[in-house]
Amino acid sequence: MTATGPLVLVVDDEAQVRRFLRAALTSRGYRLLEAESVREAEQLATGHNPDIYLLDLTLPDGDGVDLARRLREWTKAPIIVLSARGREEDKVNALDAGADDYLTKPFGVNELLARLRVAQRHAQASPEQPVVLETGPLRVDLSRREVTVEGREVRLTPTEYRLLALLARHAGRVLTHRQILREVWGPNATEAHYVRVHMAELRKKVEADPARPRLLVTEPGVGYRLRDRVESA
Repeated sequence: MTATGPLVLVVDDEAQVRRFLRAALTSRGYRLLEAESVREAEQLATGHNPDIYLLDLTLPDGDGVDLARRLREWTKAPIIVLSARGREEDKVNALDAGADDYLTKPFGVNELLARLRVAQRHAQASPEQPVVLETGPLRVDLSRREVTVEGREVRLTPTEYRLLALLARHAGRVLTHRQILREVWGPNATEAHYVRVHMAELRKKVEADPARPRLLVTEPGVGYRLRDRVESA
């Protein structure tokens, strides 16, 4: 039976990793292209226009961060980095370059599949339609600029609303401190503590327990993620 699922371009120079991903993804209906280098990845990307990219950072003829940046210049397809480089700096650089998510090797199949589902949901969201995000008790209606928790309207300051709306538009994705500063406070903003202070106030208004947030999740040293699905407590 021929697979008809999303076309995934795997870019990794380790044959063992590619075999692992091939077995995990093709058995679940994904179609796969494989590249071992930046040059091969760019050729396959322009020739086949994949739906999703799984991208290593350390490649024999270049850096995956640079590849992500060049891909993002012409494609909106989700880019998920899979790398053994787990430093905060590497994660921030990749996300700022245009990657949507970052998984540190080794990782489990179930986590990878969950990240793929989030990336697909985000890619399929139509920006032309009124956007309503519901996750756990939180409901954000971007078209009406309304926020409710368990049906109760929550009053936010303009900055808190811009912060929550930004995370809602990218629900499930990690946004770096730099990305949040640029989008909420403007291109010249550099004070990362702005984000921390307003996030703390926002959590007081939307989280059941602000000290143990379930919706607005911290990615240590990197940024924040608004979960697009929250399991029942």
